[in-house]
Amino acid sequence: MPFDARTLSPEAASAGDEPRHRRAVARWLLAVAAMVWAMVALGGATRLTGSGLSIMEWAPLSGSLPPLSEAEWQRLYDLYRSIPQYALVNAGFGIEGFKEIFWLEWAHRLWGRVIGLAYAGGLAWFWLRGRIPAGYKGRLLVLLALGGLQGAVGWFMVASGFQADRVAVSPYRLVVHLGLALLLFSVLLWTALTLLRPGPTPVDAARLRRSLQVAAGLALLAMLAGGFVAGMRAGFTYNTFPLMDGRLVPDGYGQLDPFVLNFFENIAAVQFNHRLLASLALLAGLYAAIRALRLPAGRARHAALALGGALVLQYGLGVATLLMVVPVWLGTLHQGVAVLVLAAAILALHATRRPARIGVSP
Repeated sequence: MPFDARTLSPEAASAGDEPRHRRAVARWLLAVAAMVWAMVALGGATRLTGSGLSIMEWAPLSGSLPPLSEAEWQRLYDLYRSIPQYALVNAGFGIEGFKEIFWLEWAHRLWGRVIGLAYAGGLAWFWLRGRIPAGYKGRLLVLLALGGLQGAVGWFMVASGFQADRVAVSPYRLVVHLGLALLLFSVLLWTALTLLRPGPTPVDAARLRRSLQVAAGLALLAMLAGGFVAGMRAGFTYNTFPLMDGRLVPDGYGQLDPFVLNFFENIAAVQFNHRLLASLALLAGLYAAIRALRLPAGRARHAALALGGALVLQYGLGVATLLMVVPVWLGTLHQGVAVLVLAAAILALHATRRPARIGVSP
């Protein structure tokens, strides 16, 4: 009979199963991350179609079911008719028009509930069976809390659109909601990669780290700036490229006082800043990709090249979205590919990460 060290003791058996458990937990986290990715794209579609304000109640449990009677449809429609978006944007589109925007927002919220169940259920399953690798329980609990917070922030964002002077949600709250979604995705993906690839970083790959950090940081800033573009519908103006109505820096860039408000509340400045950050991120990503070509084939080189390619794709989509005056399908694709850029950045940064210090959990 072949010798099997796992038969010696429970501790030895647990140690022998550790790689298998790490892979299983990693696959679960990758699946949840993919669901978050789809959620971000779906959120973009609800925003572009104006569907996000169609459901005026936060009902985490009962809201899982759609209206089941005409009386319930009429009640929800009457609620929607009480807010400014109906009076100023969709007045008179009827209950059938209301149903069209309702179903997209309902699907968006339902998908959020499914993500919560997938994460909480998976965490409970692995936890109760003792299959969570050492050092990861705290991080997984933090992710659970962040997921719950994201749901609350989502409602906090939606509620801002019910105010008397608004026909859409607050751009500030939208960016917080988007930023938290990107944070959740990043931590899920990073944790899964660490479980799958706990080994040290090759020395030659580590030389790329600074270039990749710059590219990733600029890309993230461009995404958050894009949240303000979306929240202010700034993409529906200055639909020329590369100049903005014939100027490199548009008229009125600094018209608000104090000046800092221009970064968040001035359409001209918000769109210009998004363009500038996207351009800098593209240049930084291409620089990192060129540097990566000097490395031997491996994860770091492939990830850096993927990041450069994803940035080129995203930049092209952004220009096309602008020139075509933000069609829903293209705007949704642009938001979804932003997560692809983030995924490529996480892969590249992980492939060139600093080795963990002894005694520090992953």
